[in-house]
Amino acid sequence: MTQLAALHDWAEALLGARVFRLLRYLISGGTAAATNLTAFFLLVHFGHVYYLYASVIAFIMSIAVSFTMQKFWTFRDTPLYDVHTQFARYLIVILANLALNTTLVYLLVEKAGVWYLAAQFVATVVIAVTGYFAYRHFVFRDRISPPA
Repeated sequence: MTQLAALHDWAEALLGARVFRLLRYLISGGTAAATNLTAFFLLVHFGHVYYLYASVIAFIMSIAVSFTMQKFWTFRDTPLYDVHTQFARYLIVILANLALNTTLVYLLVEKAGVWYLAAQFVATVVIAVTGYFAYRHFVFRDRISPPA
């Protein structure tokens, strides 16, 4: 574990704290997106679930991956005393992202004729950009520690 911590510290020193946090965000988001896209594909292709329902289900499945990685690794936010409040704010962002995701997938597939998987990928990229700012400044923002 100390070698992993040393590698982490070395990368952060090399890239700078902000750039390395952005890289961690992209890796965390990429992992959550891969979870989302894989579940989406499996539900549509093998489960024969209607693509809009599959999109919603897959998005929900990626929530646990995303919250955990964003909280503990991307934003290095380890306190647990207000995790319930953070998760509530996270759910607000997620619900907004879910609405945006579903709308984008629907418009791209039904109105623009884009392949469902490509449409989901585009929606995921849009959500990644807007989500970073929401997570950084709304969900995992700096806060006052609880009284001892």
